[in-house]
Amino acid sequence: MIDKLKAIIEKHSHLAELMADPDIYKNQRKLTPIAKEHRSMAEIVIVGKEYISVLDQITDDKEILESDDDDLKEIAREELDELELQRTTLEDKLKILLLPRDPNDGKNLILEIRAGTGGEEAALFAADLYRIYMRYAERNDWVFKVINSNDTGIGGMKEVIVSMKGDKAYGMLKYESGVHRVQRVPKTETSGRVHTSAATVAVLPEAEDIDIEVNSVDLKIDTYRASGAGGQHVNKTESAIRITHIPTGLVVTCQDESSQHKNRAAALKVLKSRLLAAEQEKVAAERAEERKSLVSTGDRSAKIRTYNFPQGRVTDHRINFTTYRLNEILDGDITEVIEQLKIAEQQEMLTAATT
Repeated sequence: MIDKLKAIIEKHSHLAELMADPDIYKNQRKLTPIAKEHRSMAEIVIVGKEYISVLDQITDDKEILESDDDDLKEIAREELDELELQRTTLEDKLKILLLPRDPNDGKNLILEIRAGTGGEEAALFAADLYRIYMRYAERNDWVFKVINSNDTGIGGMKEVIVSMKGDKAYGMLKYESGVHRVQRVPKTETSGRVHTSAATVAVLPEAEDIDIEVNSVDLKIDTYRASGAGGQHVNKTESAIRITHIPTGLVVTCQDESSQHKNRAAALKVLKSRLLAAEQEKVAAERAEERKSLVSTGDRSAKIRTYNFPQGRVTDHRINFTTYRLNEILDGDITEVIEQLKIAEQQEMLTAATT
């Protein structure tokens, strides 16, 4: 472990030197990936340096115990007990920090929410999920923008696609992919019966040009007039874009931007992200055959969470975690749930590493 930590610390220092190089500092394209990697290593470097320092102190105190100075030996004994506790704590932290990381964790993301079974109530629930994630993005100072949406007119959403940009955005929300279920009395229900409805959430890492290449000859691009509110712009301008990826049949539409050029760029971004996600899901499926993952981020058809309004309860079925903070979660405070999922995944990976 020591050799690995020293190599990481050395690389971190080297990246800092590169960032200070005038040729790189003035070139944003070169600087950005270096700065991102440097920032991603910060925590393990801090903990690693502290761990190495503790080990050095332990070595020094053990040498003192072999000396003839009784006073120093007593001090060394007292220090050793505390240092051994520090070493154990730091080793536990490092075991988690040194686990293999998802290379997509630092990426921005594309969030897709679609109403499922349950008619208008499912669309209203999809709108609730949209609010949860927008509030969560605001809490984290992320920048988000609606790429495409299909509202029902009475507050519901049949579909909404949003881009989110922020530090480790995908790594934070990747566990949200799957079927979300709601149990409550719909506003239209006169008998007071509790209904069950559902919506699907897909969280995709935003694809970059280096991640996936799309050949223009594989694309069929159509333009049409945007629908919904928008006045004269909607009525007179064919600004909406529909892109079909011919080899896969994937279709992406975008009409929320003000110009055809912007809609085309946004739609292409979503298409690339979907293609990247499809490739990654194939890899995840192959790995799943070898080891069933408890906290899956690939299977979007799996029921992952239930929001029970009569009981004020939210349950994540993957880790059997239940909280009665429904109102807070509806306001975007989902940090506790995400942290529990991260811990479960880390424990799973640690177990796999030792078997």
